[in-house]
Formats: sequence, C-alpha cells, structure tokens
Amino acid sequence: MSADSRINRAFQEAKILPLNADSKYILFSDCHRGDNSFADDFAHNRKIYQYALSQYFQKGFTYIELGDGDELWENSFDKIFRANKEVFLTLKKFHDKNRLHFIWGNHDMEYKNPKKVIKNLSYYRDPATGKDKELLVNTTFSEAIKLQRKDGKCVFLLHGHQADMFNYTFWKLSRFLVKILWRPLQTLGVDDPTSPAQNFRELIKVERHLERWIRKNNNQMLITGHTHRPRFPQPNELPYFNDGSCVHPRCITGLEIENNQIILIKWHLITNEDGTMQIIKTILEEPQNISKYTGE
Repeated sequence: MSADSRINRAFQEAKILPLNADSKYILFSDCHRGDNSFADDFAHNRKIYQYALSQYFQKGFTYIELGDGDELWENSFDKIFRANKEVFLTLKKFHDKNRLHFIWGNHDMEYKNPKKVIKNLSYYRDPATGKDKELLVNTTFSEAIKLQRKDGKCVFLLHGHQADMFNYTFWKLSRFLVKILWRPLQTLGVDDPTSPAQNFRELIKVERHLERWIRKNNNQMLITGHTHRPRFPQPNELPYFNDGSCVHPRCITGLEIENNQIILIKWHLITNEDGTMQIIKTILEEPQNISKYTGE
C-alpha cells in the first residue's frame, strides 16, 4: 500500500469532531513519555508539559494528542505510568469532562488494538491502598481526526507516519531496532537513523509525501506530528502544519485552535531577575484564521 493510499484510508475513516467559533483545541504530539531514565527525552520537559496541560484544562480546552504519546517501543507501560503519574491524572481530568482525544503514532501503534488500550489505560494500582483506581476508562485511539465545520470543510489531523513506510508497515522491525540497538546507544549520544526526527533526509522525504497528498486533495488543510519539526505556513502557502514535539531540548511546542484561529506556541522556562524560574507561553506564529486555509 502506498503512502497516498494509507493517508486516504485514514481520511475516509477519521473520527469527526466539531469545529466552530466556540471550539477550543490544544494539539500536542510526540511526547514520548518514558521511564525517567537517561534515555527518556520527555523527562526534562515533564514539568513544563504538566503545567501547560493544567492551564489548558482550566481554560476549557479540549486536548488532542497526535500520536507517540507513550514511548512503548522502549518501555513497559507500568514504568511509564510510575514516572508520569501526575501527567496521567491530569489527562484523566480532561477525560472525565469528555475533552480528551488520542491519535496513535508509530511509537504507540500498539494502541491500534483496543485490548491494549484497556489493559494499559483503564485502571492503575494505588500503592497506598493496593486497590485499582479508574484512570482513562473507555478511552479510545483513532488513526486520524477531522475537525469539521457545518459546511463539511475540515482540518485533517494525523500523526504523519503514514507517509513513512518503514515506521508504518515495518513498525515492529523499527521498534526492535530502537529497543535493542539504538536505545543503548542513545545514552552515548548516537542518533537513530530510522527516525525522521533525527535524520534530516528521512524528514524531508516524509514531508514531501504529505505535501504531495495535500496537492492531490484540493489543498486539504493537514496537521501532523512525527517529524518533530514545527511548521506553520502562511495563508498563501500549502496548508501543511506540524505541531512539533514535547521533547525539544528546552521547550514543548503545540498548536492552539480558538475563535476559528490557529496559533503556533511554545512553553518554556525563563529565569527572572530575582533568580526565580517561571514557565511561560510564547507565541511563535501570529494567529491566522482557519478559513484562509480551508476556504470560506
């Protein structure tokens, strides 16, 4: 199956969510939540991510995760949960308000299987009581999501590895190589050549496949993750967006959708003159009306 065929199928079978003036969505991806070891890229941004999530919850946003949330290629979920319990309990707040939606990527592709989702995410063991407590009961994962207006025009959300045959069709082989070979080498600073996030040539190849699909489909607005490279086109450019990742060296990046506008933002730490540290949000690209990309 070609990249176009994989993306077409995801588009046709995508979960539908409403898009209107009242919609408030925050899009993050590629958290790669790990086990807090030296190879855990998420660990140094955990507090930033946790704070950002809490702010979005308080402000009434719906959280959509565009894949690779849990680093299941390198870790068991039990270890991931123990290292990130507070994060998952914050995700539970969104879930309890029906404001949480997941897309699976290549590193959490196991979540294509609903049984795996139930096993990992439905309950957790409370060490204080020894009893199971509810976590994300009845949560589901989708391959794609459409944020759809009443006129049928939409914003298409996808992880993006559908344009990356090695990490889609042969994801189990890729997982084996990462777990057995690249994870130990990662602690020594060796990059994984199979990852678009760490191999510029692969990154460009993935982006070209996605751009080609957009052109073939009447400039359909598309938002992905996977490559870890933020993208925010101007209204006269091809409508391909990327929310970046949550494992940048000193920040996390994402896309906000509010008041029918889209914004590229980052959350990061700053040091104030009095020596205190503060987590702040910075706008990387000024708000643009979504209709400029989807058509009036």
